[in-house]
Amino acid sequence: GTRPGASVPGRPAPPSPGRAALTVPLSAFLGKKARTFDLEAMFEQTRRTAVERSRKVLGKKRASNITCSESEDSSDEELTGPSTVLQASVQSSAGDDDDEEFIGPPLPPGFKDSDDDDTEDEDNNPIKKIPDSHEITLQHGTKTVSALGLDPSGARLITGGYDYDVKFWDFAGMDASLQAFRSLQPCECHQIKSLQYSSTGDVILVVSGNSQAKVLDRDGFPVMECIKGDQYIVDMTNTKGHTAMLNSGCWHPKIKEEFLTCSNDGTVRTWDVNNEKKHKSVFKPRSAQGKRVIPTTCTYSRDGKLIAAGCQDGSIQIWDRNMSVHTKFHCRQAHATGTDTSCLTFSYDGTALASRGGDDTLKIWDIRQFKKPLHSAERLSSFFPMTDCCFSPDDKILVTGTSVKKGGGSGKLFFFDRGTFQKLYEIEVTDASVVRCLWHPKLNQIMVGTGNGLAKVYYDPVKSQRGAKLCVVKTKRKERQAETLTQDYIITPHALPMFREPRQRSTRKQLEKDRLDPMKSHKPEPPVAGPGRGGRVGTHGGTLSSYIVKNIALDKTDDSNPREAILRHAKEAEENPYWVAPAYAKTQPKTVFAEVEPEDDETDKPEWKKRKI
Repeated sequence: GTRPGASVPGRPAPPSPGRAALTVPLSAFLGKKARTFDLEAMFEQTRRTAVERSRKVLGKKRASNITCSESEDSSDEELTGPSTVLQASVQSSAGDDDDEEFIGPPLPPGFKDSDDDDTEDEDNNPIKKIPDSHEITLQHGTKTVSALGLDPSGARLITGGYDYDVKFWDFAGMDASLQAFRSLQPCECHQIKSLQYSSTGDVILVVSGNSQAKVLDRDGFPVMECIKGDQYIVDMTNTKGHTAMLNSGCWHPKIKEEFLTCSNDGTVRTWDVNNEKKHKSVFKPRSAQGKRVIPTTCTYSRDGKLIAAGCQDGSIQIWDRNMSVHTKFHCRQAHATGTDTSCLTFSYDGTALASRGGDDTLKIWDIRQFKKPLHSAERLSSFFPMTDCCFSPDDKILVTGTSVKKGGGSGKLFFFDRGTFQKLYEIEVTDASVVRCLWHPKLNQIMVGTGNGLAKVYYDPVKSQRGAKLCVVKTKRKERQAETLTQDYIITPHALPMFREPRQRSTRKQLEKDRLDPMKSHKPEPPVAGPGRGGRVGTHGGTLSSYIVKNIALDKTDDSNPREAILRHAKEAEENPYWVAPAYAKTQPKTVFAEVEPEDDETDKPEWKKRKI
């Protein structure tokens, strides 16, 4: 509570040479120029004062300890002046003013920091670096969690699945009930393939089963959607976008506006967030025979200068980002032909490339010697086209998950030593496949997406930071229970007519009454039956055409024998022939009629010849 530089009663005065140089006179702060403060000098003085005070307190303690020990030895000498320990510490501090000063009491001799022991043990035993002592489970849904994304700060997690949903989880805002704060379907009825936050964390890349990637902001609102290419153009370079289903995508690690996608149309394309009308560049992977081959996964190198793609012919092809024609590195037989390479990822130091193959293998490569893998692990089953692999934050461990059939055991998370590829550790996650895995470097927590709709977070209370630690300590919010009625009846004093407030009458009944009124509902007059009356024409009208139509429609059917009806005119036709007889007068003067044959009995005919009545 004292002003810096003031003497404290009962304490020895500070050494004068150091104090005289650092003391700022009070008049410098109280004159007319009170607004001009030398803040750096004030802070430096305060720091020095704190250092000297801690030394003085330490000196008094040491002096009292020495006095007690001398009195026990029955010595008559009294300690006068500052102790030797205090003098030595003051002298050493005066000599080391230029160096970084140690604040607080010095450590006792022989003391060794426990943290140093822990770090040495962790260096010797990398298993201790795996943060798996605690876990939380986030329920995304019932179908496979096929995409995971964490923003760079580790505050928000996004999950996407085969149920078309994308869910947002905020570790700082969640309580122990572990509920997502937002759920949406950005791509309608398309499975989510990949989700990733940009390097700045302000936008999210969504890659789904359609041909157009989307970019959302942090709250899930659309920012841009890539254009769809013309599927009738053969050369994919001339289309403005993808023409078939997307397989994967990722952001550029350095340029925050650029991202990468690959598709079943046989191309890898780079895009700019600010230009959704056309891609930036196109990379076309080719097989050994020069034919088009489909890329199943793609990624940038850590510095963003290289673009790598794993293809269905088992090859891994790497281009320089600025040269899209020829590959810079390629390995034709990286994985088995016809299998989907599900993941490529570069190590943090940028020298190694890990690949997770559909042929149940995990391999690590040095791209400078790309013909042969450095190490390989086999019998790691994978049933999904997006099974992940990732490096630990210290680059010494490689992690991947395995797939299992329903009822075929537990999906596991395997940890391999990067140098020797020896299996260090395994975690039984759940009784379903492990699809996605993500080890965040800032949080030091492992996120896992499973085949039964779970997103699990593994963490260690000591080694991990923030993330899941923030939400597990919060208690669940109590739901507000509806007030229950204690009585079975309700008293309504205003129901009486004298207290009842005038309320707006319903218009529905009034409308029904108006509908029945022919004047209000403008009911049209019915048609006139008969010849007409009151100046109105009858149904058939008064024109000639209507009269003819009416008479044509009359029923004049004759039920008599049609033969007799025709022969009725035979006598007149014979006496005054007009139509037929004059035409045959020369060629056939005597009429010859066909002989009447008896009707055939149809009983002898086959079924298909009989007439159908």
